[in-house]
Amino acid sequence: MSVQGAQASRVLTIPNAISFVRLLGVPLFLYLLLGPEYDVAAVVVLAVGGTTDWVDGYVARRLDQVSRLGELLDPAVDRLYILATLLAFTVREVVPWQFTAALLARELVLIASLAVLRRYGYGPPPVHYVGKTATFIILAAFPVLLLAHASDGAAPVAFPIGWGLAWWGLVLYWVAAAFYVVQTAQLVRAKAATR
Repeated sequence: MSVQGAQASRVLTIPNAISFVRLLGVPLFLYLLLGPEYDVAAVVVLAVGGTTDWVDGYVARRLDQVSRLGELLDPAVDRLYILATLLAFTVREVVPWQFTAALLARELVLIASLAVLRRYGYGPPPVHYVGKTATFIILAAFPVLLLAHASDGAAPVAFPIGWGLAWWGLVLYWVAAAFYVVQTAQLVRAKAATR
């Protein structure tokens, strides 16, 4: 096995450990928000989970510990955070169901694109920087929206900032989805042309 292949197959790395710790924050956040409704603690967990999104990738590149598991785990943790937060926020009426539906519809588009790619023998496409930026913005918006919901004093400032970030992230999320759909169509056409 080549050095690059050995590096890609590593599991026990610092970036993967960071991703696993972020993953543990998802059920903790859901418990705090939906169980005892400790909104301030939930804001902290969500803020830490969202702002450390870039840390695992940065550490992986800096320490030369990029792995296939990390490439799959990092976006999976991001999606879990977004999905868990959306559902919990919808239940607690922090965001309207229409916003949740718009984000979930984008995920369905990606799932459909992935199914088409797999059918033609392709794996998941690399994460596009627009999608990564959208994820970061949405993960930044969520704790601000929760803060606006939890604190009357913070609401006049947090509410417009949170929703500004949320809508900006949603638009970029759909732009990234369009890129993935175009990329999927190009790969399918290229495969069909070689047959």
